[in-house]
Amino acid sequence: MARLLSTDEARSYWDQRHRREDELRSGGHLGWDAYANEAFYLIRAASLLSIIGDRFGPHDPLFALDAGCGKGAFSRTLSRCGILVEGIDASPAAIAACQAHGPGQYSISTLAEYRSPFLFDVVYSIDVMFHILDDAEWEASLVNLASLVRLAGKLIVADEGAERRRTAGNYIVHRSRSAYIDVLAPLGLAFQSFRPYAFRENRVGLLAFTRTR
Repeated sequence: MARLLSTDEARSYWDQRHRREDELRSGGHLGWDAYANEAFYLIRAASLLSIIGDRFGPHDPLFALDAGCGKGAFSRTLSRCGILVEGIDASPAAIAACQAHGPGQYSISTLAEYRSPFLFDVVYSIDVMFHILDDAEWEASLVNLASLVRLAGKLIVADEGAERRRTAGNYIVHRSRSAYIDVLAPLGLAFQSFRPYAFRENRVGLLAFTRTR
């Protein structure tokens, strides 16, 4: 089994990847061409929006946190639907790219360290949690994201949703569905659904939780 990257090595890898790759490949699949990555992005965005629901619009907007926003593709899509989105990412290169695209609130932060003066209707993290390799940091990140969800709000995170932990290469650790539930249930977040991407060989999907207390 390959040695997992250290936390510093992983952060450096992602910052360099965001500097090197375009918007969709930097947060998509390096082995796929532009057409496949475009389709992959659209499938993930549609799945995310279907879980969020149909309460869109500027008159009674939802407030969402894009945790690990990369270059902001999902943030901008949700913004076009009338959702007010704030994005965070640990990569300075990714946040610089977000800010260069135009208006929006973006800041450099890890998922575990981010603080907000208000709670969100939706907190989502697309294809980020399984790239947090250290188990303590993974749990701290998940707990912190949960703390940012208002009552009846949603936390949506991407992973395989399987019942076994799986490591792939040196920068991916997939945790089991039960591992997420074990952390989040005591915090008042109930498991709602798992929606797989169902695209090519990718096994990942969206785990949706709702704050009940």
